[in-house]
Amino acid sequence: MRLTPFVLCLGLAASTLPMAVVGQRPDDQIAPQSVALMKQGEALLAQGKFIEADDALETALVVDPKNRAAFTVMAKVAIKEKLYGQAIRLTNKALALEPTDRDALAVQGEAMVELGALPRAKDNLAKLQQLCGTAGCPQVAVLSTAIAKGPALAAAKPPEVPKKN
Repeated sequence: MRLTPFVLCLGLAASTLPMAVVGQRPDDQIAPQSVALMKQGEALLAQGKFIEADDALETALVVDPKNRAAFTVMAKVAIKEKLYGQAIRLTNKALALEPTDRDALAVQGEAMVELGALPRAKDNLAKLQQLCGTAGCPQVAVLSTAIAKGPALAAAKPPEVPKKN
């Protein structure tokens, strides 16, 4: 009788200890349904169906918020729609999950170029060059080309204003 309160307290304390969940996925595994939706979004982007692509990619992120590739593809959709700030925010989310994501760094750099933030884009290029090493990778070439071309907004000719007489 004297030990009953002690045993009950001990049982209560043991039941509140954290335990590993059996069905929990590791951080690097993405739900297959999310991957399928991301691929569907990429296909829709290639077809020029930006709204449908965005919907598929948002659904992919609802299914698995750790799908950083979906963030990157959504950023590509935003760039196609000339929403460069949104593209940067989306790639920031991908980079928060994996700071060395080469695709996210390259897409973010492209969006920065379009906004005219060339020094920041060059910082991304330097990070990519460091990650890729001497072997190089396609992301370095893509971002280098974007920086060399410069922002499309600056290259576009402003509309002429008619003169008043």
